[in-house]
Amino acid sequence: MGKTVTVGRALLSVFDKSGMADFARGLSEAGVELVSTGGTHKLIAETGLPVREISDLTGFPEMMDGRVKTLHPKVHGGLLSVRDNPEHKASMDEHEIGPIDLVAVNLYPFEKTVASGASYDDIIENIDIGGPAMVRSAAKNHAYVTVVVDPADYPAILEAIRNGGIPYELRQKLAAKAYARTAAYDSAISAWFAKEIDFADVNYRSFAGTLREVMRYGENPHQWAAFYGTGENRPGVATASQVQGKTLSYNNINDTDAAFELVSEFDPAEVAAVAIIKHANPCGVATGANLTEAYKKALRTDPVSAFGGIVATNREIDAETATEIVKVFTEVIVAPSATPEAQEIIAAKKNLRLLLTGGLADPKAEGLQVKSVAGGLLVQSRDNRNVDDCELKVVTKRAPTEAELADLKLAAKVAKHVKSNAIIYVKDGATAGIGAGQMSRVDSARVAHRKSIDAAEAAGIEGALTIGSVVASDAFFPFADGLEALVAAGATAVIQPGGSMRDDEVIAAADAAGIAMVMTGMRHFRH
Repeated sequence: MGKTVTVGRALLSVFDKSGMADFARGLSEAGVELVSTGGTHKLIAETGLPVREISDLTGFPEMMDGRVKTLHPKVHGGLLSVRDNPEHKASMDEHEIGPIDLVAVNLYPFEKTVASGASYDDIIENIDIGGPAMVRSAAKNHAYVTVVVDPADYPAILEAIRNGGIPYELRQKLAAKAYARTAAYDSAISAWFAKEIDFADVNYRSFAGTLREVMRYGENPHQWAAFYGTGENRPGVATASQVQGKTLSYNNINDTDAAFELVSEFDPAEVAAVAIIKHANPCGVATGANLTEAYKKALRTDPVSAFGGIVATNREIDAETATEIVKVFTEVIVAPSATPEAQEIIAAKKNLRLLLTGGLADPKAEGLQVKSVAGGLLVQSRDNRNVDDCELKVVTKRAPTEAELADLKLAAKVAKHVKSNAIIYVKDGATAGIGAGQMSRVDSARVAHRKSIDAAEAAGIEGALTIGSVVASDAFFPFADGLEALVAAGATAVIQPGGSMRDDEVIAAADAAGIAMVMTGMRHFRH
């Protein structure tokens, strides 16, 4: 244990053959005997290097379409034997098992096969068996064996061999990486299987990701953080191309994801939409005939909070919109695309991050959301429904006007993306006040109204932006006082899920105030 080891024999069996020819050459030049399988053997042989076929080592041919080739005692005995254990050595001598000192394996592309939309049978066929078995055997016996699952590690291994052997610390890291890979591989298989057969409450759940970046810190400087990609092909921060700007921070990624998920609720073929996000909550959302109009309306909601925020759009950013956005200090802009002229304007702000996603996220797509708690994980399906899926029910004497109804639907879509308790005032296609994360719904109503007074003053408007607005609540009103606070702020119509024991009292209060109320039957808590 803890010693530097030399490599006498290497077993090479990879699906991803990038870098393999050079790696095999380096091993051979160092005097390492090469053993290989299938396509890897063919590749190495074509370079002119001496290489043994696995069947020559085991004495058995590859069979069953390659399913059985490395599952053999002469492979796993060579990997698992404790070199200085006399009993192990005696067994190796008796059964003519030679040691295998290095294994380079990467696995059948299960994840890519699933992403390609392949058939059930093709996906099953791309579940690797022999590869993970060799990886796990070699990783367990890392005191003597080096395991390689990533072509990026080839150069470091060759350098170590040239310098006298592979240090124990390197073998430990490679073993940890190997187990992480097989764990992620099995996680992908189990997640696909559970989804394929609609087995949501499967007894064991695992989630895996691939390291994208280790960050300077997490939410706060004393916290470690990293960003892992899950491989889900969903347009957004994880799949976007960063055109310019500083590296994204932990908080940038969290907030950018919130912004883009919100703006993806709006069909770009119908309306231009802009969302400005601060600390994962919108501080302004608006729709318009074009992005410039939508941005100006969104900014008016809360120009103070917009400073240092995230801007998301549902359409290609043009030069006019870019010119408006860069007038305010902004951390990140995320959009499906941006014209060359817009990119040039944004480039003048060197630290401003510009992310282009190539499309919008599908707000109706299925998926899972995971949240950690002490000692466990909370897992739920993505909230993939919105007001468009609801059968709206007018419960007051007065029905909303056509204009009010349009604003009510906008408010309801925004409320879905605001921390509970959420109250969203909207007027003329733009938020007029946003109350987020308060402990009572009344507080959210009052906070949003208070901020709307400040925003109106900044815009040179008398009174409050909430006067003449409509309101969405993410959940029902437990008492009439919440509704009364909205009326006091100048609201003329309300949309809410309903379902309170006191719905009748709330409806009566709405009727007494002469406002319209619509119930959706769909709650959108967000914690």
